[in-house]
Amino acid sequence: MDQHERLAEQFEAYRTRMRAVAYRMLGSLSEADDAVQEAWLHFSRSDTSSVENLGGWLTTVVARVCLDMLRSRKSRREESLGVHLPDPIVSREDTLDPEQEALLADSIGLALLVVLDTLAPAERLAFVLHDVFAVPFEEIAPIVGRSAGAARQLASRARRRVQGAAGAPDADLTHQRAVVDAFLAAARDGDFDALLAVLDPDVVLRADMGGVVGTSRVVRGARAVAEQARSFSRLGRFAQRALVNGAAGVVVTMGGQPFSVIGFTVRRSKIIEIDVLADPARLRQLDLAVLGD
Repeated sequence: MDQHERLAEQFEAYRTRMRAVAYRMLGSLSEADDAVQEAWLHFSRSDTSSVENLGGWLTTVVARVCLDMLRSRKSRREESLGVHLPDPIVSREDTLDPEQEALLADSIGLALLVVLDTLAPAERLAFVLHDVFAVPFEEIAPIVGRSAGAARQLASRARRRVQGAAGAPDADLTHQRAVVDAFLAAARDGDFDALLAVLDPDVVLRADMGGVVGTSRVVRGARAVAEQARSFSRLGRFAQRALVNGAAGVVVTMGGQPFSVIGFTVRRSKIIEIDVLADPARLRQLDLAVLGD
């Protein structure tokens, strides 16, 4: 085995962990892959012979890359008024492959990714590395250029935001599916009262339609969301059950092409969040072949 093959073998042993870190940091599957590739370039050009904990070293490298990407992204998105949702991970209802299981460990639902996307880059890094991957603050501090105490405060602020955004969703997938099915049936029938019965009074619907100006939106409140649901009732005929980030969701296809991916967050038997990704460009990048026919 030559030097390059040996390095590649070492790197591959930690690829899944690095991609999981990057997905939580960036909320984008393609950007997560870019971050891991950048980490590989750094690794392949570095002398790591004296590194005792290669996994920790690589986690630090990919975290630094993600932090730079987040900071660059923040400046770009400040110029945009549209709704941007994280990339969903779509899978069949009956199975998750090992890669998806790694990406979705620790209940990384769309709702959590949406909250993480509101954090400052350094806060997000401190929270993800410490609270999700148990990286000590002493190792996080040099990445964000602060003391260990300051890094702890970053994670603490992020934790309060995450905990205050919403309670824990219902864990039982069968129960989630029953609530979502009731919502879809009510939308299909145009039954306003039935829609209100399954929607939390403070439900939030986010629709990311991509670059079409004026179509992306955030809708708040049960009555407003119910009105939106009735207007899309015809799409129910084209909805296929799926798991969206491990929770009950649907994929809508029209003419054999994906039209939207819809994720639901259910808490206390009510839908509290609905996230709709209908950006054609981003839908084309998702691996929806896993759903089969």
